[in-house]
Amino acid sequence: MAQASQQFGEWPLKRLMTEVVGSGHKSAEDMDRDQAREAFQRILAGEPDPTTLGAFWLANRWKRNSPEELAAYTDVMREESVEVAAPDADPVDCGANYDGKHSTAILGVAAGAVAAAAGTPVVVHSGDRVPTQKLDAYKHVLDELGVRTELDPEESADMVDETGFGYYYQPAFNPGVDDLWERRDMMGVRSFVNTIETLANPADADVHLGSFYHLAFAEKIVDTFRAVQAQDVSRVLMFQGQEGYDDIRPGSTVVAEWSEGEELDDFEIETANYGMDFSGEDLEVEDIAAESATITEEVLAGERDDQFADAVAVNAALRMYAREDVDSLEDGLEIARETIESGDAEAVLDDLRAF
Repeated sequence: MAQASQQFGEWPLKRLMTEVVGSGHKSAEDMDRDQAREAFQRILAGEPDPTTLGAFWLANRWKRNSPEELAAYTDVMREESVEVAAPDADPVDCGANYDGKHSTAILGVAAGAVAAAAGTPVVVHSGDRVPTQKLDAYKHVLDELGVRTELDPEESADMVDETGFGYYYQPAFNPGVDDLWERRDMMGVRSFVNTIETLANPADADVHLGSFYHLAFAEKIVDTFRAVQAQDVSRVLMFQGQEGYDDIRPGSTVVAEWSEGEELDDFEIETANYGMDFSGEDLEVEDIAAESATITEEVLAGERDDQFADAVAVNAALRMYAREDVDSLEDGLEIARETIESGDAEAVLDDLRAF
């Protein structure tokens, strides 16, 4: 341990547990940036004992991480694990939860294809059965559609430039975090890694789109981006997502919007006013990957005029609005529906399959 301390600094995880984060819910303190940086450097290097690592992750979960801690973790991840491959296009980075969905269709592939066809490039990223849920995510829908997913980062960047839609595969672009898979699985509950992996931003995008259950989480993510030093995100759009994913939740929904130099703004929308006059239960499917793929094909081909078509159009509009390619969700929704009707969105899927 002494040698490890000389290599990394003065804060092995066990010391952080006993002196800072592990003393209990009421008395635990936040780490400063240097302490948090060292902690995650040690974790990526495989230095901590598995018991200590698990205790550290759990202590962070109990006390809840500050934006400064999350920013430090994200910086280390970007510096020491993430291989950035920026396309020539400036896409919207969609940061959906990597551990997937269990009940409702994944609509981000269809929505991303519609947005791409309308001139808003989109990037998505995920792993493969990531803990804790280990459920279907972006990769599995794309696999069902016959789109290559196990790409190196440069191929992913080329996919964005050639089709307008790009997929980045975690084992290829973020191998250090991917190597934590077994430890995370043994934890049995989510840790801060589930949060920061969605902020990896492998395409170096300026705009981040994400989701939250409660507005306080959106505020924390915005403050995290403000504190991050290893990337430059100048705009964030987040909304109440279905199952915590980047598919907007039908009903009365809060949207949080932030641009650099401005304060965080939040507003409420009634999704029924944008064509989503149904409940989240109406988006449920039994086989997430297979049925999401079928829904994607049918919506993009203009063969559906139902709740899934409406939800895809609204989510595409949000992606356009996030990049400020439209002035309002109403404008984006009109463009999304025109893009589907024209066949341009289906052509993006054809291009993805041919890539």
